[in-house]
Amino acid sequence: MLASYVLLDLETTGGNPVHDRITEIAALRIDHGQVSARWHSLVDPGRPIPPSIQRLTGISDAMVAGAPAFEQLAPQLLELLQGAVLVAHNVRFDHGFLKNAMARAGVDLRVRTLCTVRLSRRLEPHCSGHGLDAIQRRHDLVNPARHRAMGDVQVLQAWLQRMAQVHGEDALREHARLLLQAGASLPPHLQSDIDALPEGPGVYLFHGEGGMALYVGKSVNLRRRVLSHFQADHRQAREMRMSQELRHIEIRETAGELGALLLEARLVKQLQPLFNRKLRRDNRLCSWRLAGDVRELPLLALVRDEGLDPAQFDRLYGAYRSRRQAQDSLRAVAERHQLCLRVLGLEAGRGRCFAHQLGRCRGACCGDESLQQHALRAQAALAGERLRAWPFEGAVGVRETSADGRRTEIHVFEQWRHLGTVRDELELDELLRSRRDDPGFGFDLDTYRLLLSHLCGPHGRAPDLLHLPARRAA
Repeated sequence: MLASYVLLDLETTGGNPVHDRITEIAALRIDHGQVSARWHSLVDPGRPIPPSIQRLTGISDAMVAGAPAFEQLAPQLLELLQGAVLVAHNVRFDHGFLKNAMARAGVDLRVRTLCTVRLSRRLEPHCSGHGLDAIQRRHDLVNPARHRAMGDVQVLQAWLQRMAQVHGEDALREHARLLLQAGASLPPHLQSDIDALPEGPGVYLFHGEGGMALYVGKSVNLRRRVLSHFQADHRQAREMRMSQELRHIEIRETAGELGALLLEARLVKQLQPLFNRKLRRDNRLCSWRLAGDVRELPLLALVRDEGLDPAQFDRLYGAYRSRRQAQDSLRAVAERHQLCLRVLGLEAGRGRCFAHQLGRCRGACCGDESLQQHALRAQAALAGERLRAWPFEGAVGVRETSADGRRTEIHVFEQWRHLGTVRDELELDELLRSRRDDPGFGFDLDTYRLLLSHLCGPHGRAPDLLHLPARRAA
């Protein structure tokens, strides 16, 4: 198949290449079609093997007690891999564990890899299963010790010999060569065409078995960003797990970065992908509303949902994901500026507050400071948290055009709400006629921050704005 390659299989304490450890290694080195070395060793992982793994592999704590640690085996393994391609079934798993184990031993492992799962997909595209069990059943291969390292290596060797008989040695060699050129670090079960990925802006969606949403991301260069996921999985357990579950990649191109950011935020909230941590939070926000009369007590009231009206943003301070977050933030401001917690509304009671007795309040609670003066200081202290009022009379469209000029999108906003994205005047007219003041167009903190940054941030040029009517009749 190749001039020199090493068939390798590992058994481990689990599936996390960062935290779990290797318990067994088996390898066959093939040079010019002949087995030139056979190597096997149990490995002391330095920690207990979980009972479920012991049942799966048959490797117990007693078996690895007294076995060499990986650091002792690393020189032999490096010598075995010297000048050869590392070949394994789902090579990302084995390579990820080896890379991390070698790093802990002070070695930066650099080796070319070839995945036999992907090779099986190329050779037998009509078959539905390409796992080791499926390959064994399909070709009546005997595994003397399934889930033991040498047993699985021997099955791989037998399968490659069978493929050479069925397809010819030259065809097998050519498929292996093409996989090496394409980059064998791609996920083994990926069914999408990586070569078709565009290099422009947009959103990518990783789907698992049955179309399950795994991850949503955005980039100004989709191809580069997607491929970057497959270059770091040996360092991050999360990336490794996502790679193992990935089946399809869906691409949605946009005209520019703003469109990609808006679409990413919407899809993450809509699909709730398994591996997205940011942007998933719900829209139940709260904010501090300043009293209409500064002599009114309390000075601030916590409002949420319908109280977060963009038309009243000039009286709202901060946008928080929870009541506790809002209270903690306000307490910190009060402490820095010697504001009265009782007047602000964070403490109940009458008369002199406890903070004043400690010298941390200037006395608005007991008349030492006027309520008006206290209110002025509070507004100054909270000025950086004040929500921005909508700076336009009605709706606006932010026009974005792709670098090649072939794609134009208009992102429509009103009172910081993203009403939608359209591509021509007909779509724009329909959007403006059909929109309603309902929860479907509710305030979203991520959209607010994104648009505020785009309108007021340090951009090289001002956004291309279209001023639209506040309402257009049907």
